[in-house]
Amino acid sequence: MKIAFICTEKLPVPPILGGAIQIYIEGILPILARHHEITVISLYNDTLPEREASGNIRILRVHGKTRDEYVKNIKNLLIEEDTTYDLIHVFNRPRWVSRLSKAAPNTAFSLSLHNEMMLPKKIDPTRAVECIEKVEFISTVSQFIADGVKKLYPIAEDKLNVVYSAVDYEQIKPKWSEEVQQSRMAMRMKYGLESNKIILYIGRLGKKKGAHILIKAMEKVMKLHPEAALLFVGSKWYGSNATDDYVIHIQKKSKSLPGPVIFTGFFAPKLIHTYYNMGDIFVCASQWEEPLARVHYEAMAAGLPIITTNRGGNAEVIEESKNGLLLNEFDNPEAMAGKIIYLLEHEEKGLEMGRYGRKMVEEKYTFNRVAHQLLELFDIVSKKRGIKSS
Repeated sequence: MKIAFICTEKLPVPPILGGAIQIYIEGILPILARHHEITVISLYNDTLPEREASGNIRILRVHGKTRDEYVKNIKNLLIEEDTTYDLIHVFNRPRWVSRLSKAAPNTAFSLSLHNEMMLPKKIDPTRAVECIEKVEFISTVSQFIADGVKKLYPIAEDKLNVVYSAVDYEQIKPKWSEEVQQSRMAMRMKYGLESNKIILYIGRLGKKKGAHILIKAMEKVMKLHPEAALLFVGSKWYGSNATDDYVIHIQKKSKSLPGPVIFTGFFAPKLIHTYYNMGDIFVCASQWEEPLARVHYEAMAAGLPIITTNRGGNAEVIEESKNGLLLNEFDNPEAMAGKIIYLLEHEEKGLEMGRYGRKMVEEKYTFNRVAHQLLELFDIVSKKRGIKSS
């Protein structure tokens, strides 16, 4: 089949600036392209060509300073292009299905949901129903997202398919691997943390991500464990080190902690593995209903024991006390501190959790599995519509 992937308007493919959806697409493309012709329509970036092609993969990059301008330009591209797609797979923008289907009325559509995009504040019920009726299937990154759609729109039940994300476990290797030992020590020396136990946070710095809760928790942790250090990897937004009042606030609060706190700022996504390999314990402090943060897959690949808040879909990849610990009192710094202290005082248990998490990644959370789940869905569409498969 000829399939078009319609990417969101915020970040380009490949993920030179990061982005969970962009990483997801990059991971599955080579596998899907063995079976289908894939065109990725993505945001333009001046460091990348407007068009490029390799084998069965094409990438077309579209300008758009606003969401409306971007989708309008995609619609025009679909009309002007001399290609008829068998399937257009829209990522995380259900409102676009109706708009784009007008440009390709005879093409099948499908939807990939990575957030709660079917909530009434995101899409009105009339357009939501229209989208559900139009698409052949809806893939979601967690059961939490699928359940939310089904609760709002029961008619979607038969079209919902949970397709968990994945990680390149060849890129992110476990901290005990001989291949990363030199890098692990070099990075620790770079930040002056050679002999510390590093509590690692990777992600955007925003209130809903809970960095302030983690800082408060570390007051108790550092008093009991002076060897503990806190490492924040990331910035307010992808590709930028711009700050806001929240970032300034947490940086100021961190100065009152008795132990070292490092803010790395933004870094190139290709370096992500070097930061995971620095850590001893990984904390996801999310305060909002996470769809299912991809940092969990990455932390497992790095062989780190995970502490995560029981919010949204996060718990779906955690087997309690096997690969991590769930924090039900998500906004309680005291409870978070207790989990961190437990792992600091039970190092062997933490290593055991890390090894179990790594095993889970190698067995379950691979891009090969993601791609083959999607290939099965694509095959159903091709058979239903009488499309000859490649």
